[in-house]
Amino acid sequence: MTKKLWFQAGIGILIGLLILKYFIEIHWIFNPIFIIFKTILIPLLLGGVLYYISEPIQRFLERKGLPRWASISTILVLLVGMITVFFFMIGKPISEQVNNLVENAPTISENMQETMDYVLENKDAFPPQVEEFVDSVSTSIQDYVVGASTWLVSIISGAVSATFTLILVPFFFIYMLKDHEKFAPNIYQLFTGERRSWVKETLENIDTVLRSYVQGQVMISLILATMMYIGYLIIGLEYSLLLAIFSFFMNMIPFIGPWLSLLPAVLVAVLQDPVLVIWVGVVTLVAQQIESNLVTPNIMGKTLDIHPLTVISLVLAAGNIAGFIGILVAIPTYAVLKVIVINIYEERKKIKEAATKNV
Repeated sequence: MTKKLWFQAGIGILIGLLILKYFIEIHWIFNPIFIIFKTILIPLLLGGVLYYISEPIQRFLERKGLPRWASISTILVLLVGMITVFFFMIGKPISEQVNNLVENAPTISENMQETMDYVLENKDAFPPQVEEFVDSVSTSIQDYVVGASTWLVSIISGAVSATFTLILVPFFFIYMLKDHEKFAPNIYQLFTGERRSWVKETLENIDTVLRSYVQGQVMISLILATMMYIGYLIIGLEYSLLLAIFSFFMNMIPFIGPWLSLLPAVLVAVLQDPVLVIWVGVVTLVAQQIESNLVTPNIMGKTLDIHPLTVISLVLAAGNIAGFIGILVAIPTYAVLKVIVINIYEERKKIKEAATKNV
């Protein structure tokens, strides 16, 4: 019985749970490690995203005969140039829309206050469930207003953290471009024989999955944000460029990203003209249908092969466990673990077949 896979897997899970239990109980010992990990996690992720986006360009340049330092320098120049051109192209429209938003902020706040006052005055006419919801929202808003000073502290600390992150990102990015071929060999050289071959193949498969996910997700988000921007322009929605840029970043989050990007668009539509809410819904629905039926299948293909229900479950669970960071890394982490499990299964299958032939 001890040679059965299910028995060995059960023992492995049990040992893993025991290790996790004692690890949690003495977590204070590892607090410095956790702090360091949390500090470098976001810059590492952003550097990895930039690496996978620019890696095809680096391969193309080096196939043309450029040395490594020249390819990295070219990529950095291209990246800075693209950012500069991007800001020159959209800087003025964004500035105008931001200024417009700031100028209209008192009017928007007044309209929201009037709407809230109307709802509170007439909440007795609503069903009990709606009345409870209104009371809950009203209490939450009051708590937020009372905690305005805490907001200010959070904003300042967040700005400092974001600045530190932006400083670290280029270092990770350049290091990945410079030494990315050394990562896998440093790991599989620790093994010998067939195990080394298996580890090498597994690392290559992980690299393929991560590359496909990052490059595909960025391309899908860009296409979807472009469609949303065109749609917002057609229906005459204000702050369309800001909303489209927000949509681009939110669409990086699987499943819930498009819905998060819809909320500010609906809010702007309600304040501008309530009829526009219907048109915002139509634009979002059309863009989502095009993305899910045409864009994603052709860009992602079957590389990840993850069922939508699995995606939903992973995102919700990861959000509850690790918050926003968990939502971002849930799908790629699952894809990597899936590759490892499949490769383990295939390797065991080969060993079993070889043993059967020898018998």
